[in-house]
Amino acid sequence: MKRTFLILLSIPFIMGCVGNRNHKKDIVNENFDFASTQFWVAVAEVEKAKEYETPGKVSPRTVDPDGSLNLVGSRDWTSGFFPGSLWYMYEYTKQDQWKELAIKYTAPIEVEKMNGVTHDMGFKVYCSFGNGYRLTGNQNYRDILLQSAQTLITRFKPNAGVIRSWDHSKDKWQSPVIIDNMMNLELLFWAFNETKDSVYYNIAVSHAKKTIENHFRKDFSSYHVIDYDTITGEVLNRHTHQGYAHESAWARGQAWGLYGYIMCYRETKEPVFLEQAKAIANYIFTHKNLPADLIPYWDFDAPEIPDEPRDVSAATITASALYELGLYDAANAAKYKQWADTILEHLSKDYRAGLGENRGFLLLHSTGSKPTDLEVDVPLSYADYYFLEALLRKQKLESAEIVK
Repeated sequence: MKRTFLILLSIPFIMGCVGNRNHKKDIVNENFDFASTQFWVAVAEVEKAKEYETPGKVSPRTVDPDGSLNLVGSRDWTSGFFPGSLWYMYEYTKQDQWKELAIKYTAPIEVEKMNGVTHDMGFKVYCSFGNGYRLTGNQNYRDILLQSAQTLITRFKPNAGVIRSWDHSKDKWQSPVIIDNMMNLELLFWAFNETKDSVYYNIAVSHAKKTIENHFRKDFSSYHVIDYDTITGEVLNRHTHQGYAHESAWARGQAWGLYGYIMCYRETKEPVFLEQAKAIANYIFTHKNLPADLIPYWDFDAPEIPDEPRDVSAATITASALYELGLYDAANAAKYKQWADTILEHLSKDYRAGLGENRGFLLLHSTGSKPTDLEVDVPLSYADYYFLEALLRKQKLESAEIVK
């Protein structure tokens, strides 16, 4: 088996060096060249861990404090990001080796299509099978996605008008909904477009509008957790779980909201969603605590700024969202693109892992949950996923401008 790992590594290292030499070297090409080396390192690390250390685990999530690879099972909310990143590698390179790897690492996520005890269906299934279906048209992937959407809507609470997020901590919350849940609505919009069954559309729109109503403050910063009474629909609490305080602005939460409402506008063309996205972007980029390089601290109100950890994952989500926002807000498109370009430039220059290092992750300095001292100043799989997505969106946007 060790010989297989060596062979696996040797060929792609060479390919990563020469694969795009005929292309003009720009930030997109250079980062995908870098990723082509890193992900082969990641594959070797994952296969080694699966065989010798953590059987039953399927996807890399982060690097633990002792330097070991943190590998998770399909039930983990991050399980879809690594296969999703491999699909993005295939989309960019058109190389079958990435397609084959993406297929391999997507397959173990299928079991989640029936997992109704989580709201994270979009993260797990849409980032993996969704990208796979988009790029291959595999009808089995379509069936898996539709079942996943059907499972997700079983968590809808009609009286509150929202999809419940968590089932844990029942002593603290009755029916918690987190801002992250905006990201899972894309799976429902996709299911509506495929089936024309309005139940998916109506649930997604209801959740998005209730989130505008109850998650956001007057300045368009977002609470993390809203707790609902499922009988009356009343808001019981406005809390945080991963932010600094209940009234603070957790950085990744602002990014989830921005991305989610741009996506909702794309799928519905309802102006309220576009206006919400524009307002969230304005909040982020006019905040006095946003650093000059536009890579936010883990919470905009963290007490020890500038000596607080950054959250690269919030930056990559935001950059990807901004490239799309410019498609719908022409008056501010240049500004959004400049912000996104600046983020990618600084990530590429100052936040990237060393070549062949960090177990194959692309970016350093993300923060998962500082209040619980979990994944602070580490690489994270979802930071890498949205980094590649942002790069692809940048490429497509600039290619379209050239065509014009």
